[in-house]
This record gives sequence, structure tokens and C-alpha cells, in this order.
Amino acid sequence: MYSYTEENYLKAIYKLQEQSGEAINTNSIAGAMATKAASVTDMIKKLSDKKLLKYQKYKGVHLTDAGKKIAIETVRKHRLWETFLHHKLNFLWDEVHDVAEQLEHIQSEALIDKLDEYLGFPSHDPHGDPIPGRNGIIKVTKLLLLSDLETGKHGIISGVVNHSRLFLQYLQKNGLTLGRSIKILEINAFDLSVQIELDKVKKIHISNEVARNILIKTK
Repeated sequence: MYSYTEENYLKAIYKLQEQSGEAINTNSIAGAMATKAASVTDMIKKLSDKKLLKYQKYKGVHLTDAGKKIAIETVRKHRLWETFLHHKLNFLWDEVHDVAEQLEHIQSEALIDKLDEYLGFPSHDPHGDPIPGRNGIIKVTKLLLLSDLETGKHGIISGVVNHSRLFLQYLQKNGLTLGRSIKILEINAFDLSVQIELDKVKKIHISNEVARNILIKTK
């Protein structure tokens, strides 16, 4: 049994490790956890003593197999709860994260397995992030940033990089939600802003910042 804080640290380190593929330094963890470096150092020692991560001076930390297992289990619970809240209780996709943060610490494996079954074994959460299977395996779909597409290319909105509430609300307001088809009409050479066609009907102009935070599955 591990504390909520320990699970949150392991999850944060896992996500940082997945993004960089390298050992994670204290400052990166502090940023992800919105806390001070001194607090991170204390937690690193605690998790290291429990054999959940390994620390190398001047290099940073990486999860042990045991630590990674707990992190993936926590991610799985979080994303299943987000899916339940969105699809069954009609929470908006910008509302589910904070509630799922609380629910992800429920320890009952039987409950989570039943939840997975009830939802029809979903592969992705409401933000397009893959949901780990019960065996810990994550099936990753290759996605491209909208900003990397060339003029004339087509694709389906399949995920987001930025999970902030304000960004998700912006996407919702403009109809840039999962499953919508897009076509690149024009890329502005000056600021790399993009004009797209949405579902072959609506034309919309978006900034490069927005384009760099939308993930596309190409046809």
C-alpha cells in the first residue's frame, strides 16, 4: 500500500520518463508536481528506500520495474475514471481530470477490472491518451502534431498535448474535438498559423501554438 502522494510522484516521473527517455532531474519533477525541489529530494529518498526508483548523482532518477508497475496502474485507473466520467456521467472533457485525480487512488483491482469491462475495454481516454491494459501493456497509435502536416494533408483529431482546462475549453468552443476530420488548407509563412477545413464544411484559422498541441491520425 502506498500513499496518494507516492503514487502521484511515481506517475509524474513515469510520464516525464516516457517523454524524454532519460533519467529525470529534481527540477523537472518539482515542476510536474508544482512543489519545491527540497520536497522532491525527500520523496526521492523515500521512494528509493522502497526500491521504487533509482537515483544517480548528477544524472537523476528512473523508475525500477516495481515503481513503473505502480505508475502504470495509477495511469490506467486515472484514464478509466476519466472515460467513465465523460461517457457515462456527461462530464465535459475539461472537467474530468481533477475528479479522476481523486478516484485513481482506489485500491480495489476488482472494481477497476469491472469498470474496464463496463466501459467496453476502451483503448483511449477522452483526451486521446492510451489506456494501459490490465497486463500493463500500452498500445500506442502513431500520431502527428497538426503543426507537422503539410498543405493538402488530411487527418482525424485523435489527441491533445496540452491538457489544461483553458485549452480544452478553447478546442470545445471551436469544434476541434476528437474524431473530427481536418484538412490543411494553408500555412501562413509569417507566423506558421494554419487555416484548416473541419469535417469538409467549416473553415477555421488557428495559431501555431494551437496546432502544436493537437494530435492527428493521418489517413
